[in-house]
Amino acid sequence: MPHRPHIPSPGRRTVLRGSLLVPTAAVLPVAAAAAPALALAGRPEAAWGVQVGSVTASSALVWVRSDRPARMLVETAATESFRRARSWYGPLIGPGSDFTGTTPLYGLPAGEQVHYRVTLADPGDPRRTGRPAYGTFRTAPARRGDGARFLWSGDIAGQGWGINPDIGGYRVYEEMRRLDPDFFLCSGDTVYADGPLQPSVTLPDGRVWRNVMTEEKAKVAETLDEYRGNFRYNLLDRNVRRFNAQVPSVVQWDDHEVRNNWYPGQILDDARYTEKNVDMLAARSARAFHEYFPVSAPNSAYGTSSRRSRMYRVVHHGPLLDVFVLDMRSHRNRNSPGRQADDTTGILGAEQLRWLKRSLAESRAVWKVIAADMPLGLVVPDGATDFEAVAQGDPGVPLGRELQIAELLRFIKHHKVTGTLWLTADVHYTSAQHYAPERAAFKDFAPFWEFVSGPLAAGGFPANALDGTFGPDRVFVRAPDRANVSPMESPQFFGEVEIDGGSAELTVRLRAEGGGVLFTKVLRPGRVGQ
Repeated sequence: MPHRPHIPSPGRRTVLRGSLLVPTAAVLPVAAAAAPALALAGRPEAAWGVQVGSVTASSALVWVRSDRPARMLVETAATESFRRARSWYGPLIGPGSDFTGTTPLYGLPAGEQVHYRVTLADPGDPRRTGRPAYGTFRTAPARRGDGARFLWSGDIAGQGWGINPDIGGYRVYEEMRRLDPDFFLCSGDTVYADGPLQPSVTLPDGRVWRNVMTEEKAKVAETLDEYRGNFRYNLLDRNVRRFNAQVPSVVQWDDHEVRNNWYPGQILDDARYTEKNVDMLAARSARAFHEYFPVSAPNSAYGTSSRRSRMYRVVHHGPLLDVFVLDMRSHRNRNSPGRQADDTTGILGAEQLRWLKRSLAESRAVWKVIAADMPLGLVVPDGATDFEAVAQGDPGVPLGRELQIAELLRFIKHHKVTGTLWLTADVHYTSAQHYAPERAAFKDFAPFWEFVSGPLAAGGFPANALDGTFGPDRVFVRAPDRANVSPMESPQFFGEVEIDGGSAELTVRLRAEGGGVLFTKVLRPGRVGQ
């Protein structure tokens, strides 16, 4: 596989081959949502598609789900013909992982298009194999001149709006696929495990929204199998499967993977739940999360009953880009009015904050994207008196969780960490905020930008109020004027980041489904603040 320039799009045949694995309807048959039986006639099938994550300049992690116990086999090649293919023998997959499995690939060429196919074989008879599932991805570049481009958004199947076959399912995924990014950053709320769906919802204008239903989406998730069913639900959509087969993912989680506005140690007062211990629910969700996404990260303990991979990590994407994927959920303190003058736990936890400062200082990438699953200066309430994110509505000196962010921003300035910007989702609209010390109560930091996008397939909401502690100026916003506007009434939003290989300038574009680019900002490299 000799070096060649950035490839704008995977071959048409690869995409068509991949589509042959699933029905031509927008979704898989709902019966396919059930867990596989352990004894089935025929051959193993991969009807849930394939995914790739943890992509570097030389490695990647391939994911698949079988309909029964199977051996996972992967082949990679430089072309769609699969001449001179390289074979990778993956694990035996079965009920212990909900029939999902991953296979790591190593020794890949940097900055190249890789074609792959996954075959599932009968464990008792390796000659009995199902139809291959095809995919493609680009490895991260080794050269600065290759540039980089990725998309980000979040918030999927929320507020009662699931897969609607009448409108073609999650159509925004097909729009994103056609842009052919290097990868997709999913900024949390990948599922709404606490948001049961109804078969139909009547909209204010009289139209009827119709949801594809499964057993697991009819109630709040509590058991491991119910969490698995929530992650499996989005894979019923053909647009998602086609997108996954072409675009690698970088995935983080937030609250709705477990339960709205949760924090460690919380005991629920919610009649819908028989399991009241949120740490137990989070452990089950974390296991399902890692079964259904190709994510590799260092291990760390969670709670007392399970172990999971650490969610926060840095993704290196060539000389131009490092993405610092935060976990603002698992290590936070309890939600409160946020007025305490001493707060070492904050929203990141002390250990994650130390890791982030050290990793930012060590990074040699031109651009350092801080992928936050919650916004900084947008006020996100939790009930009448508590707050869910960093800001708490007091525009004065940092208090509560703001103290930890102030410490981080001060560190970035004093250690001259250049090229930082923040990306997030969570609030279900799109906006751009510029933070500057001359407008702020806390002044010991360098200016920076925060860009918000989403939702991908959930209700839209009006814009949140700003907190003046760090001096945000809302330069752009597009949001509905009422709460929980359905995807039939308001476009879904996603963002695009492109880094030019020559100038190293970074361009952020805020996009609307079907409406093109809403806002553009170009940032120049080599600066502590913009």
